[in-house]
Amino acid sequence: MNVTAENKILESDLMAYLKGKSGYLPCQLIEQVHSQGMIHSREPITASQIQPVSLDLRLGPKAYRIQCSFLPENEPVETKLKEISLYDFDITDGGILEKNAIYLIPLMEELSLPPSLYGLANPKSSTGRLDMFTRVIVDNGHRFDEIPRGYRGKLYLEIIPRSFPVKVHTGLSLNQLRLAHITSHTLGKQGLELKYKNNPILFDRSGFAIPFDQVKVESGVYVSLDIAGDQPESIIAYKAKTNSTVIDLSKIKHYKADEFWEPIYRNKKNRLILEPESFYIMMSKEKVCIWPDWLAEMIAYEPNSGELRTHYAGFFDSGFGWNGTDDLINQGTRAVMEVRPHDVPFMVEDGQTFCRLKFEKVVERPEKVYGLALNSNYHSQGLALSKYFDPDC
Repeated sequence: MNVTAENKILESDLMAYLKGKSGYLPCQLIEQVHSQGMIHSREPITASQIQPVSLDLRLGPKAYRIQCSFLPENEPVETKLKEISLYDFDITDGGILEKNAIYLIPLMEELSLPPSLYGLANPKSSTGRLDMFTRVIVDNGHRFDEIPRGYRGKLYLEIIPRSFPVKVHTGLSLNQLRLAHITSHTLGKQGLELKYKNNPILFDRSGFAIPFDQVKVESGVYVSLDIAGDQPESIIAYKAKTNSTVIDLSKIKHYKADEFWEPIYRNKKNRLILEPESFYIMMSKEKVCIWPDWLAEMIAYEPNSGELRTHYAGFFDSGFGWNGTDDLINQGTRAVMEVRPHDVPFMVEDGQTFCRLKFEKVVERPEKVYGLALNSNYHSQGLALSKYFDPDC
């Protein structure tokens, strides 16, 4: 039996297992998808790439500097690329991406999805916290970060460094892919209330669950902004400096924060005026716990609530903020937000409603969850910068 025929049989076994189920695939089913040839790569996919409910995608060896962002609509990406590419360069041993320039890099991973599977991509937390604007593009695609059902083809990553020039290399993971079967299940208000009473999602700074009747709910759970901090001299935000050196993304905990970030301290009014087109790292007032059988997406701030964008990453893995027990106290981790105001100065105050968490169902509980066992970078975070900065400097 040839490999293709064998994969088809295995694929049918997986589809039979998923029959009647819907939602996002957990790590153990992502492994099955990979082993059955629906995800393939020029280099072997490693165990460390497979997260609780997502797969880390890796940069290929060549980068293209392009004139403008685009969506290919009814054409292959490479057809459009020939029209708008300015030049290309090899990043096997590293390459510099200049600030505010637009790049397109083919990813190592390719897909051969069956008709019932589709995908959604998003930046990793460390990418968003560096103010790197990234989006996945697919052949014939008309939307960013969306992989249609049954897609067979390559994946490409558009990258725009906004605050800092960066050095990238082949094999680096800046984005991650979630796969869903049939459809995703978003918790409505009634389902959310029932789940919340059994497994609270928001906790106060003392570790106690916030009662559901004190939570703002509308197609998800709203969280607010912490401008007061825990101490009189608390740092309540970081603002990116505009003239910084290159950040090499192969170097973890390497850079001194004060060379790249301006700390902003609590003030007596517990408010902050955000400057247009500046980039800030801020955090939620509430602690967030994503219980293992769900994942959450942080929705960008709606224009009718203020003209700014929150949280480039927009995705919380199963187990984020969970302490590994069924206790209803001492759960949760602060949500860190990447914030960029547009057009006009925008004032924010302590406790101001700032963004919304939408909860999605996982097909089954992941065999591994976000946390210490996976060496997750932001499991017990406060106001944490990206992993490239030394927290002790």
